[in-house]
Amino acid sequence: MLHAVINHGGFAQAAEAVHKSQSTVHHAVHKLESMLGVRILEVQGRKAVLTEAGELLLRRSESLIRQALQLEQVAEGLARGVEAQIQIAVDIIFPQESLYQALADFSDCFPNTRVELIETVLSGAEDLLKQGICDLVVTPFVPQGFIGNLLMDIPFVPVACPGHALHKVDRPLTKQDLAEHRQIVMRDSGSAGRSSGWLGAEQRWTVTHASTSVDMVRKGLGFAWLPLTWIGPLLESGQLKELTLQEGGGREGSLYLAYGDIDQQGPAGRYLGQRLLELSRSQAGKYWFLPENS
Repeated sequence: MLHAVINHGGFAQAAEAVHKSQSTVHHAVHKLESMLGVRILEVQGRKAVLTEAGELLLRRSESLIRQALQLEQVAEGLARGVEAQIQIAVDIIFPQESLYQALADFSDCFPNTRVELIETVLSGAEDLLKQGICDLVVTPFVPQGFIGNLLMDIPFVPVACPGHALHKVDRPLTKQDLAEHRQIVMRDSGSAGRSSGWLGAEQRWTVTHASTSVDMVRKGLGFAWLPLTWIGPLLESGQLKELTLQEGGGREGSLYLAYGDIDQQGPAGRYLGQRLLELSRSQAGKYWFLPENS
């Protein structure tokens, strides 16, 4: 009621705004002053204005008002069955622009649902799904007993920096040519220990972060199969160059959306999954994302 008096410019206006009688608003403010032992309002002409102490108390009380409103929203959400928290795992080759947009839309609809995002590589999301840790996952591998909805197919391209020795070979490259040079490979974050695209080269370097693999290739430390969701701009700018192979040059990796238990999924989890599907399909074929340094 105190906030209403200040925001609406007087007791009469505040009474109308909060649907109370003017005497009730007067009594509430006077009771607050009595409880706190300070004068909060003083009347100047026909208008109630804050005292210096009142201004300080009003500023401090704004957070209490916000918390009370949030508490009401949380209670309403729980009454509707909205989850207090959801856990999702997303493979790092999924375009981050689509992920961020889905999370932004999710936040608008479910502002009080906490999100725990786990970034995974290869079988990592698959493990979390089987262990029942995540509500939904974006994964290249759907384990037995689960159903996956295809999100997108992401092309992988064999690349090296323009000055790399492999680009100086005046013919399409063979598997043996590649095996004689260092290959940069991403570490599987799951238990399967998969090495996607590794050709058995002795000079294999295994890294943990997406940005590390891109930077190493860009600086001439090796070659790699990298998803176009990461390296589109680098190919366009000439910082990376696609290797011409005798066979097996182009590859695709599919990503699927899978739920831990769709029947037990609440409205927040269902909404986020649906937005990921919609955004993936609307962005199919657009590969422009370059990962930030981890």
